[in-house]
Amino acid sequence: MKVIIVGGGKVGSYLASLLLNGQHQVKVIEMRPDQLPTLQHDLPEGVVVLGNGTDPRVLESVGIRQAHVVAAVTGADETNLVVATVARFEFGVQRVIARVNNPKNAWMFTPDMGVDVGLNQADLIARLVAEEMSLGDIMILLKLRRGQYSLVEEKVHPASSAVGKAVRDLHLPVECILVAVIRHAELLLPRGSTILLAGDEVLAIVHASQLEQLATILGRAE
Repeated sequence: MKVIIVGGGKVGSYLASLLLNGQHQVKVIEMRPDQLPTLQHDLPEGVVVLGNGTDPRVLESVGIRQAHVVAAVTGADETNLVVATVARFEFGVQRVIARVNNPKNAWMFTPDMGVDVGLNQADLIARLVAEEMSLGDIMILLKLRRGQYSLVEEKVHPASSAVGKAVRDLHLPVECILVAVIRHAELLLPRGSTILLAGDEVLAIVHASQLEQLATILGRAE
């Protein structure tokens, strides 16, 4: 996959490293000359290009017409929006991702502005902190559908009301499904008749709005 990253700060540099390790083709556009020595030290030769990522000529020079993804991750929301608009409507890039620095600007990062996904880092961090505060021992392993769903793991607490119950009798949240139970290093595929035991590690896919409800079912009974 060919990816163009506009913005060579810490986010852009780290993203480029991850993608390169995944064997993707990457170009990083950075307009600040003082950033080039650091970027060129951290990234392979030929990856970093000095220029303004909002300039169509610069974008063309790094092959935007062949790019599968453009990620605008500068520290300026207005720059990221311009990059997204140009990438989508001038060059027809299939996938455009933009960083949102100021949460108050998140409403502008929409498909109408050329943005497929607007990553609001302040909102993401705040939500993660709130989840950690409220979910007890439940562990989020993977976010799905842009955070709408999560693959989670929780150990059935000895004092949980779920101990000794069949899966069909748990009254699980509507948008939740158990995908596996790990018991004594053995992985079980849960059926309606599967009885949960204290210490079972339960893997589930659940909607973000129902995480706390699932944690209540599997955790310590009040």
